[in-house]
Amino acid sequence: MAKAATKTRVRKSLANLEPPPRKKRPESLTSREQEILELIWAGFKNKEIGTRLKISVKTVEAHRANMMKKMRVSNTAQLLKNAIQGGTLKIR
Repeated sequence: MAKAATKTRVRKSLANLEPPPRKKRPESLTSREQEILELIWAGFKNKEIGTRLKISVKTVEAHRANMMKKMRVSNTAQLLKNAIQGGTLKIR
């Protein structure tokens, strides 16, 4: 019987636990992602960004996808909006 009481106590104490706080959104961008974000803001296409940074278009696309995932957005307009509102992108 003591074993059953212990299990019940454990279940009750676990029920009151809160999940750990989530990380702030957006997660911090790498310096390369920040650089690409600024080039997107400047109006460059993926191919132009790749040429300018001497990386492949696929790499640019991967960085863009990673940024969008970190910021939890689904298109470029949302990416730029969130970056501006979050202070990740400074408008000059």
